Amino acid sequence: MHPIYLHIKETLMPYYPAEEASAMAKWILADVFHFSAIELYTGKDTQIPQKDREKLEDILNRLVKYEPLQYILGECQFGGLVFRVAPGVLIPRPETEELVDWICADWTGSKSCRVLDIGTGSGCIAITLGKRLADAAVTSWDVSELALQIASSNARHNGVTVAFDRVDVLADGIPEIHVDVLVSNPPYVTEKEREGMERNVLDWEPEQALFVPDDDPLLFYRKIARQGMFILDKGGCLYFEINRAYGKETFDLLVRLGYQNVELRKDSFGNNRMIKAVKP
Repeated sequence: MHPIYLHIKETLMPYYPAEEASAMAKWILADVFHFSAIELYTGKDTQIPQKDREKLEDILNRLVKYEPLQYILGECQFGGLVFRVAPGVLIPRPETEELVDWICADWTGSKSCRVLDIGTGSGCIAITLGKRLADAAVTSWDVSELALQIASSNARHNGVTVAFDRVDVLADGIPEIHVDVLVSNPPYVTEKEREGMERNVLDWEPEQALFVPDDDPLLFYRKIARQGMFILDKGGCLYFEINRAYGKETFDLLVRLGYQNVELRKDSFGNNRMIKAVKP
């Protein structure tokens, strides 16, 4: 392997698991310094300019403080698209891509599909759906003005039209809207789960987008699902990303509220991670 790769990995090993340190080393060299696979794996000592060496050391200094690499680079990939990310929004996760894939499998080919994404963050769900669902009319809500600014920038960058509105979904008097698809990846991490979280999440990603009270873990699901009975047209579908610890509880909640054909799915890691329900 390339000496710089070994330097990056050795620097990060005291702070991250070996597999994660290795993955970050490859990511940095490929995406930041444009190393080819041959340069990376042959071990040939390709020299990099002094300014790039200084840039690398700055990245490493930030990584050992557990700043997420996506925030350092200012972007990440999701659904085949590139999204700007910053500490004001959550970093998109692979599990959320699986939720988007589910929606696209259900709605590809549908004409004039209307979508509402609640708690849009970086806009990754809404923008990817707008890109992949032909003729979809997509609206996104978030309570954070910073998140809406970042999401709007991402929509422009990816050439997707999305209507963004600042809405507090927990407040009364939300805008009147009717859609076919209502999707949300709301806050779902309980306070008691803090202790098990990695520092690069806990110290850097926005708490407002992560946490719910221990005594009300389904706070956002209950509120959004109730609103969904008015927002969704007959036969419309509600999709949630969920806390794997509350799959049954979320399923039971949707059934009690009158939804039909409720389906709980596992992600690629085998965790209960997403749920779909149909408005009768």
